[in-house]
Amino acid sequence: MSRDRSHTARPRQNRPATRQKAVAGLWTRWTRRHGHAPPLDDTGDGPGRPPAGTGPGARSEATAGAAGGAGAEESALWRMRATVRDEPGSLAALCTALAGLRVDILSLQTHPLADGTVDEFLLRAPGGLDLAELRETVTAAGGSDTWCERADAHDLVDAPTRVLGLATRTAVDTSELPLALRQLLGRCTIRSLPVRTAAGPRDVPVEGVLEDTVMRLRAPEGGVLSIERPYLPFTPTEFARARALVELDARLGPRVPRGQDVLTLPEGADITVRRADTGDLPAAKAMHERCSDRTLGLRYHGPVGDADRYLNHLLSPHHGRTLAAYTAGGRIVALGHLLWDGDETEVALLVEDAWQHRGIGGELLGRLVTMAAGTGCESVYAVTQASNTGMVAAMRGLGLPLDYQIEEGTLVITARLDPAALAARRACGERIGRE
Repeated sequence: MSRDRSHTARPRQNRPATRQKAVAGLWTRWTRRHGHAPPLDDTGDGPGRPPAGTGPGARSEATAGAAGGAGAEESALWRMRATVRDEPGSLAALCTALAGLRVDILSLQTHPLADGTVDEFLLRAPGGLDLAELRETVTAAGGSDTWCERADAHDLVDAPTRVLGLATRTAVDTSELPLALRQLLGRCTIRSLPVRTAAGPRDVPVEGVLEDTVMRLRAPEGGVLSIERPYLPFTPTEFARARALVELDARLGPRVPRGQDVLTLPEGADITVRRADTGDLPAAKAMHERCSDRTLGLRYHGPVGDADRYLNHLLSPHHGRTLAAYTAGGRIVALGHLLWDGDETEVALLVEDAWQHRGIGGELLGRLVTMAAGTGCESVYAVTQASNTGMVAAMRGLGLPLDYQIEEGTLVITARLDPAALAARRACGERIGRE
């Protein structure tokens, strides 16, 4: 797995005002070239994916059953997709077949194609219903390319309300964009790629590119936003929704909430903790100049002279969230980063030498982990060295289950997030996250 943090943000590129013709052509070409279902045994439990009921988009079956209300027959919520012929009565036949299994259709979204429709159902089914029987019934009723996975009570929110909520979150905080895209599209891997690589140019047209299980869009800060969902092809409807969310973010420009907390250290000094972004670059570089080579080396795992060039990437809200600790005089003395790494989340700390061993790093880390839990992350990891006793102690100070492994000569510590253990910190993290 790559831990490269050397990417930097690129200037935003202009977009033309109209592209309807290109989108319509893409729609037709896509529907004629691609199917809409993963392998038949894919229910969200395949290798490399979290078991159904354990991932951010799928909680326990017991929770799903509770959605039916007290005293109701034990039931389970399922999300199902099936391609249905675009003919009168075809959807009615499928609904009738589901009713025969005592399956209740709670909601339905349609994804039109050139020669059919992908229908996405939210179903409440009897708890004992066999998945194979459900698929066979749908196939017999005329459905094809059927795919199912567990759902939960959170999926009961209707699609327009859900999309508006995601747009609102993105409008308030630019770092919410990748999180909103994951909630919009389900389990997927999102990467921000530079425009050019050693292999040559990597760019996309203004209308974006949709290729089966991969979509590529122009990133708001420049470069390319790559979204992959190997287990289920994207539909043109999903592509249009994702592009609209990315364009909203680009039009609004970089922004972060400006809430803050003032903390009193044990020796009596006050520091202010708040979100930071690229506007804090000069102050962050000044802190680098006050840090020793050893401190910078432990943080960046590379030549000390390269430390400054990482900051533009690290402070960009599109790559995660940054907390900064400021003195009363306005100097940054510590930075904590929560970085979106594909479908994982990394935490990192840098504390100026003169301010180490005062609890600042642990305070920042606790707030970052609380933020991560609030976004639905199940774990975070830190890449460090065994000699970095401060970072190791800060991770242990979280009071969370930790896993340790050596990777490419470095120590990787993974903390599994326990909502109950983080509940006491949640108020602080949310206060900084608000305007």
